[in-house]
This record gives sequence, C-alpha cells and structure tokens, in this order.
Amino acid sequence: MSAGLQAYGKRLLGSLYAALRALKLYPIENATVQQALDELHGLAIRMVEAEEGMELRVVGEFFFLNETRLRLDLTNFATFGSFARSLRDHGVGSVEVLPGVMRDEWAPFLSMLLRKPDPEDPYETFLARLDATPVQHIHTRPESEVHEADKEEEIHAAKRTYAQSVQAAKDALGDLRLGRAVNVRRVKRAVQNIVDQVLSNEPSIMTMTTLRDFDEYTFTHCVNVCIFSVVIGQRLGLTKLQLYELGLGALLHDIGKMRIDREVINKAADLTDDEWAQIKEHPTEGLLQLFEMGGFADVPYRQMLMAYEHHMKGSGAGYPENHRSRRIGLFSRIVAVADGFDAGTSVRSYQYKPWPPDAVLKEMRDNPKRGYDQLLVKALITATGVFPVGTLVILDTMEMGVVAEVNPNPDLLHLPRVKVISDEMGVPLETPRWLDLADPPEGERGRTILKTTDPQKYGIQVSDYLI
Repeated sequence: MSAGLQAYGKRLLGSLYAALRALKLYPIENATVQQALDELHGLAIRMVEAEEGMELRVVGEFFFLNETRLRLDLTNFATFGSFARSLRDHGVGSVEVLPGVMRDEWAPFLSMLLRKPDPEDPYETFLARLDATPVQHIHTRPESEVHEADKEEEIHAAKRTYAQSVQAAKDALGDLRLGRAVNVRRVKRAVQNIVDQVLSNEPSIMTMTTLRDFDEYTFTHCVNVCIFSVVIGQRLGLTKLQLYELGLGALLHDIGKMRIDREVINKAADLTDDEWAQIKEHPTEGLLQLFEMGGFADVPYRQMLMAYEHHMKGSGAGYPENHRSRRIGLFSRIVAVADGFDAGTSVRSYQYKPWPPDAVLKEMRDNPKRGYDQLLVKALITATGVFPVGTLVILDTMEMGVVAEVNPNPDLLHLPRVKVISDEMGVPLETPRWLDLADPPEGERGRTILKTTDPQKYGIQVSDYLI
C-alpha cells in the first residue's frame, strides 16, 4: 500500500468527490450514484484493511492520508479543493474510517456534507445531524482541533529537523576549515530530512527560518538557503530526487568561504579592495572544495556548479567574472534567489539592521540590477506571501502583530494570518491572539497591514511568538 499511496490517495479523493457530486445531482437509487458508492467503498475498505483504519485530514489546501501528505497538481487541485471546502464549510477537519465500515454508511455521511451548514455553529450542527443517521464507523474531528494538534506536532518535528541540520552544517564546515574529512553521509541525511519536511509540512519548516541567530549565522544561513531553495523547487514541480540534489547544493553553496580568512568574512567595516577580491573567490574555492571532497558516490557536478554560479547574474554581472557569455543553470539561479532573500533579512557582521522581509522581496522583484530570475522570485513569493512569516507588522488599527501563516489563496497573499501582540496603544497583550486578515471575526471590521517595522526597534524576538 505504501508504495502507491500517492496514486491511491488521489483515487480515493476523486471517488469521494464523484460520490458527493452524484448524490447532489441524482436520487439515491440512480445507477450513477450506486456505481460511485461502490467504487468509494471498495477503495476505502482496501485502505482500512491494509492500515487497520484510515484518516483523511485537510489542513489549509493540503490533504493528509494517514500522515502522508498527498501532492496535488493543477489537473486535480480544483476538484479536490471543492471537496475540501465541503468539509471546511461544516467545520470538519478530519474524517476517520474505522474497520467494519459498511457500504450503506457512505450515502448518509456524504448527504450531511451536502446540507447547508449552520452559520452559528457548523460543526456541532453537523455532528448532531450525523448522530441521527445509522453511520457508526465514520467519525469526524473539528477543524480547530485538527489544526491545533497538527500545528503543535509539525512545529516540534520541524524544530528537530532544523536543529539537526544546523548542527550537521556546523560540523561539516568546521571540519573543512580544520582540514578534516567531512561526514558527507550525515550532510545528505540532513538534506533528505529537509526535503521530507518541505513535502509534508512546508509552513512549519519555513517558520524555522525566523530563528535568526547572529552567532550561528554561517550555519543557519546554509540551512535557510536549503529550505528556501527546496520550497522554490517544489513550486516548479521538481521531483523528490531533484529536490534532494538541489537541497544538497544549497546547503553547501557557501562552502568556499571556509578557505577565506575568517576575519575578512566577519569584518563589520568596509572591505578593502584586496579583501573584496578574496570574498569574490569563494565561489571558485567552493567548486574546488567539492571536487576534492570524498564521500560522494559520484563527482558532485551539480553541487559544484551551484557553489560556483550562485553569485552570477544572467546579465553577465556578479562574480566570478566570465570572459564569455554563460547560461546560468536553473539550480544555481534558485540558490541565488534563496541566498539573496535570507541574506537580506538577516543580521550579519556588516548588516546590523536587516531589511524587512517584504522590502527584500520587493527589491528582488522590482530592481532588475539585482539580476534575479523573476519567475523564481515569484515562486518564492507564492510560498512566503507578500509579508513572509516572521514579519512584524502594524495594522491600520495601530495594533502590532507578527505574521504567523501565509494565506494559501494565491489571490490573497497580502492578507496573512497574524498573531496580534499589542493593542492600539502599543501595550503588549498578555496572550497574543490569532487574526485572519482575510476572514475577520464576526462583528469586527476587517483589518489591513499599514506597514512593516523592525523588531529590534521594539526589542521583539519574532520567533518567540511562532515557535
């Protein structure tokens, strides 16, 4: 079952949608309805018997089938999105099917989803209606309960992956600087874990990039660039193997800096011409370092190119200089965008006051002199939103908030979910409260983001409100 779980999950969702639509259009005795129910029950029974139960959860725009996130594409997104809306309209976050489920239970269950939801208390009304049917082996959980439980579990898993990855990067780069052999297997395992996290719960691992640690910048930067690169790659539809190859190069993109004088790398003042010349050599040094590094089954050509090309621009600008026209590889251009975004939003030795994340994205998108691939910048924005997670914002009510979740609707990227942390007078709230700017609470007027601001100005560590 596990080998074909993705394909199976898509078939199951398709059969649920087909049965729901058939019941909406035809009476229960219609042949189309009966055929749809037969197919749905057959698929469900197969899963229940193989796994001793089945749970289908919807989190935002994502479906999870027994902890496995189903990767949907443009050909089926609208169909499955319609079924997700049917669940959300009734406040349903998960559907659990228990062993012993009978075919006759599906029609009454799906019929409850077709009824008009109660605007006052949709889930409790749905549950009361369901209790009045003969359905015994199909259980539900409310959306709020699923969201909070999943969020806590996902954040915990993401924190573990992030911490392990930073340590792997720290050990690898430290070994290189000291001339010791690098444990390449451990580095590869860290990248595999990051790819798995992005594919299963992208928002949680993206949240980890808000952990800006000045003392650990070199290592957190490598991991953040890896995360952002894999996220962009996923948006482009790369395969899991391609995401792994991309992530490995992204994690090691700055490996050449280990051959540069540490005082030059960490210098806070302006660099001299000689020091800047040293900095511009780190891509070449990275290529050579990877070529000489043991532990790879094959020569890591893709990773060498990413290390060498990530500061080159399509216009011919950047470094190292090229004496003839060069077509920069896709993976290198992805790493360049990820590198530029993380560097621009981080505190570094020569950048005590970083730019707000939204300003960095705007500069990357609108200033052609930066030389970033515009398609890839837009792909990053679809993941981060106009106001990335961790951005400190001031609302038009003068309340202050931290962007906590990106709106999954691509038309509403400017309206994220925020955690309001102070009132309109600037007084910190004892308990921050969630606010969905796209869906304000009943009785309250909608709010918009007035501007972004610098957390350091207020002594705020945004990650404290997110992790």
